[in-house]
Amino acid sequence: MRAMKSDPTPNAIFGHGFADLIEEYDWDKSIEFVNSVTPDDVDAVLEKASTSFGLLTPEDLAVLISPAATNRLEDMAAIAKSITDRRFGKTISLYIPMYVGNACTNKCVYCGFNHDNDFSRTILSQEQIEEECKAIKELGPFQNLLLVAGEYPALCGIDYLEKVLETCRPYFHNLTLEVQPMKAVDYKRLTESGLNGVVCFQETYNKKAYPKYHPRGMKSHFDWRLNGFDRMGEAGLHKIGMGALLGLEDWHGEAIMLGRHLRYLQKKYWRSRYSINFPRLRPSESGFKPNFIVSDRDIVQLSCAFRIFDPDLDISFSTRETPAFRDSIIGLGVTSLSAGSKTEPGGYGHPKEALEQFEVSDSRSPKEVETAIRNRGYDPIWKDWDAVFD
Repeated sequence: MRAMKSDPTPNAIFGHGFADLIEEYDWDKSIEFVNSVTPDDVDAVLEKASTSFGLLTPEDLAVLISPAATNRLEDMAAIAKSITDRRFGKTISLYIPMYVGNACTNKCVYCGFNHDNDFSRTILSQEQIEEECKAIKELGPFQNLLLVAGEYPALCGIDYLEKVLETCRPYFHNLTLEVQPMKAVDYKRLTESGLNGVVCFQETYNKKAYPKYHPRGMKSHFDWRLNGFDRMGEAGLHKIGMGALLGLEDWHGEAIMLGRHLRYLQKKYWRSRYSINFPRLRPSESGFKPNFIVSDRDIVQLSCAFRIFDPDLDISFSTRETPAFRDSIIGLGVTSLSAGSKTEPGGYGHPKEALEQFEVSDSRSPKEVETAIRNRGYDPIWKDWDAVFD
């Protein structure tokens, strides 16, 4: 097995943003490393994991996602289940997304919100958002709300988002944003209006390939987006959500870079909690087809590998995935699931023909998802944060 570049020195970690450090890693050599892993290498990492939980390196993670590790997937699943149950108990947290706007200035080739898609755009008013809150509360006792919008700062900027948080806070204890990357001072300002966490997907960590997927718009600036996670940490956000959009580039490379990025952030912004999501490309109005197929088995291996890599990490799966897959992944590292999701603005209170970001695969009601979780021997958790801690 070839050696892979080690982590940057502590001085480098604390002196730069991750966009500067990423230049130290070679994407192609990382893939070569994964393909050079042997069964003995896998055995060594699994032995290390059994005696030193939480101390694995990104190089160890690369071993666990390698083709050589696929024959040990059952062993990895057993270890992942043991770690998850011991750290989180037999629980699955539930959350629901609310799309407040589908206007976007970006031209991402794979996204339904692409600026060039010829559909009417919607930005919900505060009155409409309150109606959405009430409609969601009728679906189930949700307390974890993910607020999503296309990247359109002129319409969905800091002032608008502050009002959105203030409107939603009386209905939900935990509020998370998935919007355009912002300045640290803006993140800090939003925490004063009830913001608990931010989710952002780098989409792909392959810097050379990134421009072909993001040709126009603010999202085309790779470094600005990547260093957004540093700005979240600087603002002291309680929780930072990460991920790459699987299907654009080789998922092994994405996973390695995600592991490196996570370890960097944990060392520098150790007061924040972290979550990982593994979204696979879904059909959208863009008509884009995945360049790399990521199978269910690949996702299971990813989930187990990241759980072994980091026992404290929250691992989430959205309704992008099918009901059968989401049921089967329970117990294999996952700690949270979305339920009852609508991916168009106004989808709960006033459903109509609006532009969706992607097609939902799991259309079950929250009650049905709750039942499926219980059937797996786990307890659904509707509330795991209280506003008093803000």
